Amino acid sequence: MSRVPIISSRDDLPVEAQPMFDEIAASRNGRVTGPFGVLLNSPEVARRIAHTGAYVRFESSLSTEILELATIAAAREIDCQYEWSAHEGQARDAGVREEAIIAVRDKKAPEGLTQDEAVIVNYVLELLRTNRVSESTFKSALDMLGVQQVTDLTVAVGYYGMIGMALNAFEVMPETPLLPL
Repeated sequence: MSRVPIISSRDDLPVEAQPMFDEIAASRNGRVTGPFGVLLNSPEVARRIAHTGAYVRFESSLSTEILELATIAAAREIDCQYEWSAHEGQARDAGVREEAIIAVRDKKAPEGLTQDEAVIVNYVLELLRTNRVSESTFKSALDMLGVQQVTDLTVAVGYYGMIGMALNAFEVMPETPLLPL
């Protein structure tokens, strides 16, 4: 049970905020679920976050595989059940190797990762653990991805970290938690 109301219908909002619900729903296949159900308790915040999220998820320069690997790494680092459960299958569908998913889930990474996977996961973990990225990790990511993709990766980590923390703070849980805690 969420600690705050979950907004599941445009009618749950004041009339002046209903267009924000519609905008979020339109950018997410007609649905408002997960983090946006609770973020809509502050409609303008939800709208702005959804706009950033639409770029991160659907328009960034990152391949879907890299984005989903970074997403599950962020979800695992902050132990966000909802985010992990929402993205584990998406990571698999995007081509993330099963061994990488298991290594991240079991907190064994970089063990079990390819060199490229380790670059992405280490970048995510360093940024979330220390609020910084070491020179060697940054250089590896930059060499692998280039400036635009490193920028998009950094923003994706911040976005999924923020979403995961909101989900954790409001205790939004999936029907079936998949993450061992």
